[in-house]
Amino acid sequence: MGRARLARLYGVATSYAPSPGTSVQIAGDTVVAVLAALGVDASTPYAVRTALAAYEDDARRALLPRTVVARPDRPPDLARLPEGTVLRVETGDGEAADLGAPDPAALARLPLGVHVLEARAPGGRTARAPLIVAPDRVPAPPGRSHGFLVQLYSLLSRRSWGMGDLGDLADLAAWSGRALGTGFLQLNPLHAAVPGPPTDPSPYRPSSRRFPDPVHLRIAHIPEYAHLTGAARLRADELAARADALRSEVLERGALIDRDAVWALKREALELLWAVPLSPGRRAAYCDFLAEQGQALEDHATWCAIAERHGTDWRGWPDGLRDPRSPGTARLRHRLLDRIDFHCRLAWLTDQQLAAAQRAARDAGMAVGLVHDLAVGVHPSGADTWAQQDAFAAGMSIGAPPDAFNARGQDWGLPPWRPDALAAAGYAPYRELLRGLLRHAGALRIDHVMGLFRLWWVPEGRPPTEGAYVRYDGEAMLSVLALEAQRAGAAVIGEDLGTVEPGVREALAARGVLGTSVLWFERDYGSGAREAEGGAARAAAADGPGAAPAPEAVAGSAGADPAGEDGTTRDAAPVSGAAARILAPGEWRSACLATVTTHDLPTTAARLTGEDVALRERLGLLAGPPERERSRATQERTEWLRELVRRGLLPEGPGDEEAAVKAVHRFLLRTPARMVGVWLPDAVGDRRPQNLPGTWDEYPNWRLPIAGPDGRPYTLEELAASPRLHALMRELSGSDGGWLCGPRGSGP
Repeated sequence: MGRARLARLYGVATSYAPSPGTSVQIAGDTVVAVLAALGVDASTPYAVRTALAAYEDDARRALLPRTVVARPDRPPDLARLPEGTVLRVETGDGEAADLGAPDPAALARLPLGVHVLEARAPGGRTARAPLIVAPDRVPAPPGRSHGFLVQLYSLLSRRSWGMGDLGDLADLAAWSGRALGTGFLQLNPLHAAVPGPPTDPSPYRPSSRRFPDPVHLRIAHIPEYAHLTGAARLRADELAARADALRSEVLERGALIDRDAVWALKREALELLWAVPLSPGRRAAYCDFLAEQGQALEDHATWCAIAERHGTDWRGWPDGLRDPRSPGTARLRHRLLDRIDFHCRLAWLTDQQLAAAQRAARDAGMAVGLVHDLAVGVHPSGADTWAQQDAFAAGMSIGAPPDAFNARGQDWGLPPWRPDALAAAGYAPYRELLRGLLRHAGALRIDHVMGLFRLWWVPEGRPPTEGAYVRYDGEAMLSVLALEAQRAGAAVIGEDLGTVEPGVREALAARGVLGTSVLWFERDYGSGAREAEGGAARAAAADGPGAAPAPEAVAGSAGADPAGEDGTTRDAAPVSGAAARILAPGEWRSACLATVTTHDLPTTAARLTGEDVALRERLGLLAGPPERERSRATQERTEWLRELVRRGLLPEGPGDEEAAVKAVHRFLLRTPARMVGVWLPDAVGDRRPQNLPGTWDEYPNWRLPIAGPDGRPYTLEELAASPRLHALMRELSGSDGGWLCGPRGSGP
């Protein structure tokens, strides 16, 4: 009982419910291991008693929580302050004010921001704590809009160096906003990857979420490129010619996107550009960026510079370099100043081109513009875990528990944040992360948004079946999110597919966070629980972030049905369509991004033609006999086609795959969804998924260019001229009096 109580005090669950009405107890040694990662010894009865006594003593002594959170609809709880306590606040802009006796409502009326609250109790006791005053809700997206979902690397133009880049993104924004009336572009995470070779192509296992990856730079758009002379100009021209050949291999000869080859060329070009002196104005802008980013950028650039010498896993560096604040690291920083400056320069250049892409989107009339994606975690050997070691739980990895569809559970290989460390730091690591991602964004998508409330921790060396849920302060996490989103004027989209604990969707909706609704999953399974709002009905086990880590990194991935990179998305219903009624458009929630498919699900054309099942059969990924899986897919497809015909959304009739793709998007437009997303490959009939969960070398995840129905890659220029794309987008823009002008959320 003592250990269970101790676990509860620290937010560690001692049981979990894999399905309604079922409870599974967490093994005692797992609870001990998770508590140890939180700095609590529970290894013996005596240790448990000591830890409980220490917790209770700290609770008695503490005047204030580690971080105080206030908002207009929820003033902070200050009931434990002794009578006679007086408060003083130091605001974020440097002013101080005596508040007198505790008045929670007065704290909630302070200006939005991060302040410092000081409490002085009778007898001389004092305490100071960060005070976060947040709005009740994140900003709503302006009006109703439609846009593209795109994996940037897959969007090659005739100007990009072997993979899509930020120049292509700006061009896509300028064209689609003006020509198609799109309101947003949702991207894959652009976080800095752990450098190779080989570089993990998954954008969901980054080295750092705090800074973008310079592999996305458009070299020719860097102003210093025009000022290369002599041998440097000749070498830059040679690199550009090699880049042309690399691009041609992908577009014309069926080669895969080779991130390492692209980076080798860009890195050498960037070395040439770094040697070009900055103009006075650009030097001043660079210095401003350095000052603004401060220690975070210096740490990131230092990790990059040391990794060039000692490899990309800091855990194997010499002892003196594993601590970013050690004297050894300080000495090496001094010796590597040029390399550190080089990597700082790359971060600045990437930030500039991201800003240019968002400007292009807004100039083209987009109400939202870029929607950046926040991955659920970072690589254990990367820059963020080195620089912020105190914020991460050593020896732990996040994943998913076993359930009815995956008895082995999942280990995603990503270390979790420590909730106690976040609170002690006033949530500074989280605040700074959000602020960086929102610098040039009109909205932010949060992968596995349920992780703001709890995460499944798996002790190192143990299978994911031997994990435990750890609770985060959802009120604080959402308040920080609302504050940073308000500052940026950005909407927030939570990826909330699959199994979600009760109350989480309601809490997100109450704070204005949009959900994610995928057409194939919006069903009612007869008990009144919608498929989109009751995750236990999902059928296939989901793989973890990236969905294609090395086989040893994820348990339970091989042979699983396709699923989400976020660890929750499911791609099939466990019951027949007859037992799982398709939700009418009017039954969909309005506060969501609605889409037909995502990057880790089959493309719409593949699903409508059965090619998704055929691909999984070729790779041995079917969960059951091929005949059964084909029959199940045919049943679902037939059911949807009948539904579309019944609603008058498929006047062309069944049998026309392109018309059916239009029809499912017409269905989305009948829903009240605030944002309607079109998977860009769907617009040209691409049959290939960008990511096939459950695979590693068997399938080229994250390395395919956008292609047409025959697999021939499309350039951005060809996409812009595609009759098929324009025909689909006319349905969404209503430019021909189409479906966007019809009723919303109507129809039985």
